[in-house]
Amino acid sequence: MQRAVLAASSQGLPVKAVGAGHSFTGIAVAPGVLLELDDLQGLVTADAATGRVTFLAGTRLHRIPALLRPYGLAMENLGDIDRQSISGAISTGTHGTGTGFGGIAAQVCGLTMVTASGEFLRIDETHNAELLPGAVIGLGALGIVVEVTVQCVPAFILHAVDEPVPLDEVLADAQGRAAASDHFEFYWFPHTDVALTKRQTRLPESAPRKPLPPVGKWIDETLLANGVYRVVCAASQAIPAITPPFNRLAVRLTGDREYTDRSHAVLTQRRTVRFREMEYAIPAENLVSAFRELQQLITTRRWRIEFPVEVRFTAADDLWLSTASGRRTAYIAVHRYWRVDPREYFEAVEKIMLDHGGRPHWGKLHTLGADQLRDRYPRFDDFVALRDRLDPDRMFGNRYLERVLGA
Repeated sequence: MQRAVLAASSQGLPVKAVGAGHSFTGIAVAPGVLLELDDLQGLVTADAATGRVTFLAGTRLHRIPALLRPYGLAMENLGDIDRQSISGAISTGTHGTGTGFGGIAAQVCGLTMVTASGEFLRIDETHNAELLPGAVIGLGALGIVVEVTVQCVPAFILHAVDEPVPLDEVLADAQGRAAASDHFEFYWFPHTDVALTKRQTRLPESAPRKPLPPVGKWIDETLLANGVYRVVCAASQAIPAITPPFNRLAVRLTGDREYTDRSHAVLTQRRTVRFREMEYAIPAENLVSAFRELQQLITTRRWRIEFPVEVRFTAADDLWLSTASGRRTAYIAVHRYWRVDPREYFEAVEKIMLDHGGRPHWGKLHTLGADQLRDRYPRFDDFVALRDRLDPDRMFGNRYLERVLGA
């Protein structure tokens, strides 16, 4: 990696690293040299006593549970998709849900990157500690991350209850419901009055496991949630009128089950239906008003929206470019089937989110530029100054970073 950066620098070529290519934005688009991290995977060090584990930067999240199992450890929290690389997940602010937990980046206690000068820069509690809050969610703008050190926790089990609940009941006490469970989220299919809630309680690893029966899991997650759903999404492009009745059918057929399993098996899920996504982080106290405006928007515009709206929660953190920086946060994510032009829907939803103090997910679609983002992040200019220090010639830049961080 170091040799590649030095070689590119000698030729005056910009460099970008790409992990799993999961982001919807152009954050990893390479205008010059593209460095793939596929071979940079695996465990570097692990300390069962402290829970500190160092991974190579390209390690995919779905590989991490097996790497941690011999040490009796687990990631404290995960997002619902585990295809990303660990460096890509932290660099874009990927998060899960749970009012007592931060995103994946909040679990990072150290990292090593190759800077534009070709030097290895270690950032942790004893090396350049003042840079850590700025460098963890670095957007790929500071250097090429090669190692990530994570504070893990003892392995644990999750007791999960998925159930449909009247949407009005959930919104009436959304923050209370979120605080009452270790992990809580809900999905709302437009054109219905039901929230598909998911709540999970953390248990010791020694707790009995009662995983979903294989056949039932296959029916729910493969046949219905992916197979049938893909067919309906495709068909709805020709016949939009089928969307509302299918959404109502979906909430009757799915989202009602109880099981207990290892943490990663509960927190993550498999999605094979292609879509585009926009997600905004808003202050938790603004969730209900923003969600109600979103509901009204869909009704007023008479849109037929085939994908559910997802709502999640995280604790505040102190990372400079974290969407949860300095505030308890609720996330509202909207999606469209990949063959649908999402711009009209996304831009209208984006306006609502901005009116409620929203910050866009760095790896998902949005229209904001540096001037708008600066007002939403108190440490924005500190991050730009750090970038000026580590990459003054913008060796790691591209068009997306020019838009969101400024030229």
